Amino acid sequence: MPVAPARHAATRGRVSGWTWPLVAALALLLGLVGGVFGAVAYDELTANDGPGTVRDGLAGVDVVEKPPLPAADGSIAAVAQELLPSTVQISAEFEGQANGATGSGFVLDRQGHVVTNNHVVAGAAKDDGKIAIVDHEGNRYAATVVGRSPVYDLAVLYSEEAEALAPAALGASRSLLVGEGVVAIGSPLGLSSTVTAGIVSALQRPVSTGDAASESSYINAVQTDAAINPGNSGGPLVNLRGQVVGVNSAIATTGGSGFGTESGNIGVGFAIPIEQVRITADQILKTGEARYPLIGAQVQTGQGDGSGAEIDEVNDGTPAADSGLKAGDVIVAVEGSRVTDGIALIVAIRSHQPGETLEFTVLRDGEEQAFEVTLDSEVG
Repeated sequence: MPVAPARHAATRGRVSGWTWPLVAALALLLGLVGGVFGAVAYDELTANDGPGTVRDGLAGVDVVEKPPLPAADGSIAAVAQELLPSTVQISAEFEGQANGATGSGFVLDRQGHVVTNNHVVAGAAKDDGKIAIVDHEGNRYAATVVGRSPVYDLAVLYSEEAEALAPAALGASRSLLVGEGVVAIGSPLGLSSTVTAGIVSALQRPVSTGDAASESSYINAVQTDAAINPGNSGGPLVNLRGQVVGVNSAIATTGGSGFGTESGNIGVGFAIPIEQVRITADQILKTGEARYPLIGAQVQTGQGDGSGAEIDEVNDGTPAADSGLKAGDVIVAVEGSRVTDGIALIVAIRSHQPGETLEFTVLRDGEEQAFEVTLDSEVG
């Protein structure tokens, strides 16, 4: 997809803007990060949809889930020792310039797949530019894009040459507690193999993803005060048992709009939850593309009074129309969980998958009514 030049720094990396609806004075900057995966023979990975795709998705590759560290350890040094070999720097061509976009990523499996942010490789993918992953020892491997999701700001890369790289263990962000220690690993400001530490400062924080063209690309992020700077995005956020719990993707800054600047960490960073990473990576591995759920209605996403999400428009032939929803309805809950505004509705829907049927509690003419809505999907 087209990438606005204003969202990129000169040679060191590309910085993208995020909207953080809860703090209007802060501008969110997307860092650049990279990742690399172990690999197997090229022919064994190739499904019908192209290089790097796997017919069974995540079930068809060798991922690691067992915590590499005992709960009693929990030292930052131990986490760094385990995760540095699984964290990589990514260098991608941008607007004809070699290494014009840089970022971080982590090794997903033993078959040569790497997870990173879409905005790290979007320019190269669009222009068929070169992409390389660099491991912690400085070895460089050519990589291609298996698939990417602008909506979730995620991408999966494949490198046939990187089969020796160790995959990172995957954890669960749902088990995190506010105040729990976490470690961010990546290449901030081009400084490879950098480790920073902090805590989980908030959970389920609604922030926008990397798709600047969409005003409705919101997810519930993990917020951390671990230092995250441009260049960290795409790298892993890790718990103290050495498991990846999120993909670092945005920072908050007080530097005005912040677009295209080098403003750095002020103790507010955001990571895409690993649960969403699993879902998106599985879809990309199977088909080369990712899908997200929708109902086919437009809602107000500006500041509201917390009373619910008011529907502005319902598109014909969509799940919202089929269920009987209409303009003027105010959605106050999804599956019994309160909805305070349009952004809360979007992230509530995004926590489910296409094909699921959800109960929407709607305020219409002063009375609450229940509607069953089956989620549709769209590529993005």
